[in-house]
Amino acid sequence: MRKNPRTPEELAEELLGRKLTELDPEDQHVLDRIASGTLVGPDADELAALHASHGDRLADKVAAIGGSWGFIVAFAVVLFVWMLLNSSVLQAMGIKPFDAYPYIFLNLMLSMLAAIQAPVIMMSQNRQADKDRITARHDYEVNLRTQLEIIRLHRRFDHLFEYLETRQAAEDGEEC
Repeated sequence: MRKNPRTPEELAEELLGRKLTELDPEDQHVLDRIASGTLVGPDADELAALHASHGDRLADKVAAIGGSWGFIVAFAVVLFVWMLLNSSVLQAMGIKPFDAYPYIFLNLMLSMLAAIQAPVIMMSQNRQADKDRITARHDYEVNLRTQLEIIRLHRRFDHLFEYLETRQAAEDGEEC
């Protein structure tokens, strides 16, 4: 057994007791990275930012704004003002309301907003799900690397203890 296996195949045999071809692709990837001495790659947010298009960034902003209390409060104020204007304020000024009760134009605008906003928010949720998958893969890689390094260190300590025991036994034999 070599002290420091250099290839992924040797690492798989030594640390996992299996052939590299028997391992999952993710495990093989981790062993490749350990053998090459590279660190873990960029995290999910960095990868998402690298591959994000203008539409993706816009979808994230729309979802962030549309899913906030500020948006809900502002939208409620706009609806209240719309209904107030079209119910009594304009009539009191002698102007015919442009969207009188039952507010058909307001209904149309709300329907159009919902028809546009829902798919955009779903796009953002899909991107978040992709980020979550990348994060899970990244976490798995970090955990596996950590376990493999602990196994390597444990084996090195075992070899060191064996060496010290044989050396101590040899010194005890010389003293007799």
